[in-house]
Amino acid sequence: MQKPEQLRPLMFVERFAVETRGREMRDITAPVAKLLREHGAAMGLATIFVRHTSASLTIQENADPDVRADLLDAFERLAPRDFPYRHDVEGPDDMPAHIKSAITATSVSVPVEGGSMLLGIWQGLYLVEHRDRPHRREVAIHFAGTMR
Repeated sequence: MQKPEQLRPLMFVERFAVETRGREMRDITAPVAKLLREHGAAMGLATIFVRHTSASLTIQENADPDVRADLLDAFERLAPRDFPYRHDVEGPDDMPAHIKSAITATSVSVPVEGGSMLLGIWQGLYLVEHRDRPHRREVAIHFAGTMR
């Protein structure tokens, strides 16, 4: 007879870099899932945080790329470049990027069960680059829960 697996406490923080190509929604579901597997996460909560003020995170549909394109277009309408912002030191896309980041999120939390994020069948985890130029964005993952 096989013994039931013992669940032990697990907490960790990991960081990884995401290279963006400019304005885009970059799927980061796989690298987050990989880190959870590597640490042996079984059940708990993963909090994912982007360490920037002109990029954000979102959980969004991963099936139809038109959803991501439409979201990026909607962000442009919500925070247009041609508005006379006071903060324009880094160019015309800078303040709109801060606004877009403020109305989305710099962190998301995802439950983990059986070692996998409990995302819905059509959901993916995305880093949203709000700037025009490519950037190297740092993402931190904090997991609190159990390991096998």
